[in-house]
Amino acid sequence: MSQSHINYLYNYRTIKAEIINIKKDTNLLVVTKNQNFDKIKELISIGHFDFAENKVQEASEKWKEILKSNKNIQLHLIGKLQSNKAKDAFSLFNFIHTLDNEKLANKFYEIEKNAQKKIKFFIQVNIGDEDQKNGIKVDLLKDFVKLCKYDFKLDVIGLMCIPPKDLSPESFFNKMRSLSLENNLKELSMGMSSDYKLAIKCGSTFVRVGSSIFN
Repeated sequence: MSQSHINYLYNYRTIKAEIINIKKDTNLLVVTKNQNFDKIKELISIGHFDFAENKVQEASEKWKEILKSNKNIQLHLIGKLQSNKAKDAFSLFNFIHTLDNEKLANKFYEIEKNAQKKIKFFIQVNIGDEDQKNGIKVDLLKDFVKLCKYDFKLDVIGLMCIPPKDLSPESFFNKMRSLSLENNLKELSMGMSSDYKLAIKCGSTFVRVGSSIFN
C-alpha cells in the first residue's frame, strides 16, 4: 500500500473517531469528487459505504458498475442538480441533498410515480440569503416543504445548507436546527472539512468531508 493510501486511511479513521466522540450516530459522507477508485475501494474494504459526489456525469462514470455488485453502497448527490439530469440522478443516487426548486421536485414526482425506488431528499436552504448560492429562501421554506411532501409525495427527510464562506458558521447552523424543528424534519446535512465538528455540535446528522481525508 502506498504512503498516500496510508495517509488518507489514517485521516479517515481519525475523523471517524472524532465524529463518534461528539455524536456517534452522525453519518460521515466521504466526498469522492476527483478521487480515483483505488482509494475508494480501500474505504469500502474497511466497511465505509456512504459516499458523496457533486456531479451526475462524474458519479456515473465512477460508480455505475460497482453499484451493480455492491448493494451496501449509499450514494449521495451534494451538488447542484439541473432538472434535465433528474432521471440520471434517480437511477444512480440514494439521497439527493440539493432539492431547491419546484420544477425539480415535480420532475422527481413524475419519475417516482412509475418506479419502485424512492429517493430520500434534503431541501437545500439558502441560509445566508446569498444571491450567488442555490437553495430555498428561509421565508419560503415552510410552503416548499409542504409542496414536496404532500403534493409531490417526495420522501423529504431533512434540510441542507452551505453557510456563507467568510462568516462564522455557528449562527447559521443553529438557525438550520431551528428550521428543521419547525418543519418536523429529523435530518440535517451540514458541515464540511473545515467545520464538521461544530456542525455536529449544532445538530448535524450528515457531514460531508472530502479534502480533510484525501489531502
